[in-house]
Amino acid sequence: MNNGKKNKEKSNNKTKDKINNITTAEKKSDNSLMRLNKFLSDRGVCSRREADRLVEEGLVLVDGEVAVMGQKVDDSMEIIVKGVPVSSKSTKVIIALNKPVGVECTTDSTNPDNIVDFVGYPQRIYPIGRLDKNSQGLILLTNDGSIVNKILKGSNYKEKEYIVTVDKPITDEFVQKMSKGVEILDNVTRPCKVTRLGRHSFDIILTQGLNRQIRRMCKKLGYRVQKLKRIRILNIELGNLPVGKYRELTENEIKKLNSLIQ
Repeated sequence: MNNGKKNKEKSNNKTKDKINNITTAEKKSDNSLMRLNKFLSDRGVCSRREADRLVEEGLVLVDGEVAVMGQKVDDSMEIIVKGVPVSSKSTKVIIALNKPVGVECTTDSTNPDNIVDFVGYPQRIYPIGRLDKNSQGLILLTNDGSIVNKILKGSNYKEKEYIVTVDKPITDEFVQKMSKGVEILDNVTRPCKVTRLGRHSFDIILTQGLNRQIRRMCKKLGYRVQKLKRIRILNIELGNLPVGKYRELTENEIKKLNSLIQ
């Protein structure tokens, strides 16, 4: 009877030890794992949203198995996206491109005008935000997923500056209304700084990024945009960078940029 009781206690203790070991392993595993979409974003493969789309389409494999939404991974796992292995670590880079008209800010390789193929950078990079196909000027591209959401978070009032040419003479009333805010997309745009540069051109500094915002604002006031060029994002300026060319940001630019998006 006593021997049976002792054996049962030993068995219970072994079970408890096993459960404790599993729990400890799970905690350790959870601490080292990362959501797949964040992993791909941090490795410069694509944005988190694009990563979710790729997973939904069955284009991501984890250790030979089709990935599932919300899956957690780490560097020890073999991750393949559209047939291409993802390296565990890569040097972080941010480049500034003077995007020509006609290039689209998409990573979709089936789109012949996609910005990734246009740049042809040796590492995987993707655009931070958008600049519509009919617009020219500054766009940043990176493989650093941690910086993307900070820059795009619209609530932080990050400045973007544009030079715009319209189809008819600019009036004081136009400048005043643009500056105070225009009702588009069921919203009134934030107040912004507008400076007349010439008879048909003006400079505008926005702190939000609604879809085709400047074009919609102008249209609402009876104007049509003929040319739109972005010349600044926060502290990064387009400068004399030729159309279609790119440059890597300097250490000082990146340091200042990081300080502005904290």
